[in-house]
Amino acid sequence: MNHAQYLKQLLAPLGVYNMDGVIQGGELEAFGLALDGAGSWLDEIYRESSLATAESWGLEQVAGLLRHRPVATKPAALREALAALLRIGGDSFTLEAINDTISGCGINARVEELDEPGTVQVTFPNVPGIPPGFPEIKKIVEDILPAHLNITYHYWYVTWELLERKLPNWNAIESKEMTWLELETYVDWDRE
Repeated sequence: MNHAQYLKQLLAPLGVYNMDGVIQGGELEAFGLALDGAGSWLDEIYRESSLATAESWGLEQVAGLLRHRPVATKPAALREALAALLRIGGDSFTLEAINDTISGCGINARVEELDEPGTVQVTFPNVPGIPPGFPEIKKIVEDILPAHLNITYHYWYVTWELLERKLPNWNAIESKEMTWLELETYVDWDRE
């Protein structure tokens, strides 16, 4: 029900308005149209003013408050990344807290302590090869991790064994028409 219909339904019991008349009915239609426009505008403001529900300009406003913008492009992933960056606080330096906030770079990343003191390794479990937008990801990761740590980055590529499970022969590989880089980073997670 739009606002014009609601106004007519609300005022009908009074019996003083001609709801189908050009003047009074038209006036109620005009008021209803204005209220519909204001209502949709308020709905958008309500949605975009919360990080949990924002889909467009609200996310960009929050991202503009931060030093680096996460590389995530889809609204849900960007919401998660921004929320992770906003969780960073003075007590965010345990390994568990760092792994919670490291998703603020915009993709799945994990931090592990290595045997060498003061050294950590950052991996990207669901992203074969060097992640797209890596220079920006690296800046965000290095802002999140304490400055005294030595950071190494670990990348992984698809093995022949995994590739053979997904593409059983050369005809299957050639039918994909992939470049060598696409082949060595080929992951079909739906079939995994």
